[in-house]
Amino acid sequence: MKTNDRQLIELMKEVDSGAAQLPDFQRGWVWDDGRIRALILSVIHNFPVGAAMFLEYGNESIHFKHKPIEGSPANPTMEPNELILDGQQRLTSLYNALYSRNPVHTKTDKGKDIDRYYYLNIVKALDPKADDEEVVISVPASKKITSDFGRKVDIDISTREQEFKLKMFPLNIILDTSEEQNWQNEYYKYYNYDAEVIKQFTELFSKVINPTQQYQMPVILLDKTTPKEAVCQVFENVNTGGVSLTVFELVTAIFAMDDFQLRKDWEERKKKYFSGDLLSKVTATDFLTALTLLSSFKSRRTVSCKKKDVVLAYK
Repeated sequence: MKTNDRQLIELMKEVDSGAAQLPDFQRGWVWDDGRIRALILSVIHNFPVGAAMFLEYGNESIHFKHKPIEGSPANPTMEPNELILDGQQRLTSLYNALYSRNPVHTKTDKGKDIDRYYYLNIVKALDPKADDEEVVISVPASKKITSDFGRKVDIDISTREQEFKLKMFPLNIILDTSEEQNWQNEYYKYYNYDAEVIKQFTELFSKVINPTQQYQMPVILLDKTTPKEAVCQVFENVNTGGVSLTVFELVTAIFAMDDFQLRKDWEERKKKYFSGDLLSKVTATDFLTALTLLSSFKSRRTVSCKKKDVVLAYK
C-alpha cells in the first residue's frame, strides 16, 4: 500500500483518458447540485475533501470488470491502470464540473433531473463577506437563469461576452491552463485592458485559480499483489461521500472478485421468480438477508442477519 498526494488536474486527466476507471459493479453517481457546489467550494478554498483509494489493475486473484467514470469519453474496452475503490462520487463530481465541457447531469435536492454548468462570481469570490451560494453558482444548460415561468431572463451568460460583462468565470475551464489563459486574455481585451480589471483578476488568479490548479488530493494505492481478503475489507469499511454501501453492494463486490456478476444474476432471478404483486416488493438485500437467516438456522448457529452476518456468509 502506498499513500501520496496527486494533483487534481492529473487525476482528472486519468479519468478522462480511462487510465482510472471504476469496477463495473459500482453504484451510479448520485450527488445532487447542492453537494457538487459544496465540493467545488471546498476545492477552491483549498480545504481537504478526503482521500481516494485506488487498486492497481491486473490483480490475478481479483477479476473485476471495469467501466469509465460517468461523463468520461474513455473507451469502455480500454484497460485501465487503476480502479477507483473509494472516491467515485467526489471524482465524478469534480470531473464533470471542473473538467468536462458538457453540462453536468445531476439532480435537485428534491430528486428532479437537471443539467448544470458551474460559474465563479469573480467579485464575490474576492469578497470575504460573501455567502458561499454567491461565490459558486449553477446555471441551466442554456446558461440562462429565468423567472416568471421562463418569461423573464434574470441572468444570461450564454455567450463569452456575457460572461465577461457579468464577471462570471466558467469553472469547467479552471483546470485547463491553456483555455483559462485564453479566457483571461479575452477578458482583459473586453475591458480594454483596464488596470483595475487586470488587478482584480490577478488577485483572483493568485487566490483561487492557481491554488485550484495546484490542488492535491490524497490517494491510497493498493498494489496488484493485495490479497482478495484485504480488498474485501476495504469494501466493508468504505463510505463513499457519506453514502454507505448496502449489504447487497458489499456482497456484489465480493462475488465480482471471482468474476461473477451478482447484480445481473439477481435481476434475472427477480424477473423469473419475484414478479407477483407481493414478491415484487422483495429487494436484493431482503433476499440475501432471508438466505442468511435460513443458513444460520440450518447450521444451528445463533440465528442472526446483521450486516456482518450477511457479508461473512458469502465470503
